[in-house]
Amino acid sequence: MPASADRFDSCPLCLGEGEDVLWRDARCRIIDARQPDYPGYLRVIWEAHVTEMTELAAADCAHLWRVMLGTERVLRRLMSPDKINLASLGNVVPHLHWHVIPRYRDDAHFPDAIWAPPRPVAAGGTAAARGAHRRPAGRAGRQRGHGIRLNLR
Repeated sequence: MPASADRFDSCPLCLGEGEDVLWRDARCRIIDARQPDYPGYLRVIWEAHVTEMTELAAADCAHLWRVMLGTERVLRRLMSPDKINLASLGNVVPHLHWHVIPRYRDDAHFPDAIWAPPRPVAAGGTAAARGAHRRPAGRAGRQRGHGIRLNLR
């Protein structure tokens, strides 16, 4: 990424090193968050270094929401999760970004946040059995971007 006044050399989201970028425009990008227990876990990252949604102009805020909702829509269609979690924290990395996480009733943390302690495996179940169904239909191996194509209209 080019250096500019709205980027900081000390911010990992400004630097974007080693990211698997699935989609990008001039204002934001979507990356694969690479969480093996949570396939389809994506991050929507605002390109400029801001920390809060309220720092965005109204048009930028609307654009980010269109991207967020488009991302959710595609994940719901491809992965059929029981729920999608949207989270904007920024406590560790104070750069505006959203976590978009497909969730399933049998994941290790459901219904809690994925950052909570894992729940015990139900009687008769195994941790390995969790998430066996969480691959998009017809997917052979990992496809870059989970086949994501956003319709931002």
